[in-house]
Amino acid sequence: MAKRFAAMEPLHLEFIQKQKIFFVASAATGSRVNISPKDAASLRILDVRRAVYLDQTGSGNETAAHLRADGRLTFMFCALEGAPLILRLYGRGKVLARGTGPYRDMLAAHFGGVEPPGARQMIALDIDLVQTSCGYGVPTFDYVDERATLQRWALAKGEEGIEQYWRTKNVESIDGLPTGILDAETAAK
Repeated sequence: MAKRFAAMEPLHLEFIQKQKIFFVASAATGSRVNISPKDAASLRILDVRRAVYLDQTGSGNETAAHLRADGRLTFMFCALEGAPLILRLYGRGKVLARGTGPYRDMLAAHFGGVEPPGARQMIALDIDLVQTSCGYGVPTFDYVDERATLQRWALAKGEEGIEQYWRTKNVESIDGLPTGILDAETAAK
């Protein structure tokens, strides 16, 4: 049932464009495996072997820590309506630190130069394997709406409040691995 591809094909791209949510999985040697849901509106497919998403401030920063330590990264999409399908993009990831040249260039080229409140970094994926599987066991759901809670929280915190939050909640992974967020902040100034 599972099929492998060296790069995304047109049907994969069409499927991704229809999704409202995707999941990001990462780990480092000896660490817990992290899986995080992401708003598909934050995702950009750069070409058939590269993707990036604009990462929002969250309660942890596991993906950044894992990428510093290991680099392995997987994006997973699953059909929650319509025909069943699971699509995984496997590869190596890297953090584009907020405020740096690569971040600014990506923001301008692929996000219309618009940075949402609470933007933390971008996560880029260089894809080395695309895999599809049946998705027969995934239930169907009806999409209702986007949540505005994170954006309201970030606006209420303000830029200084967000940076303080990073210092207290986003400097290390839950396993004590450094995320580099303060290094990135220093490099951007």
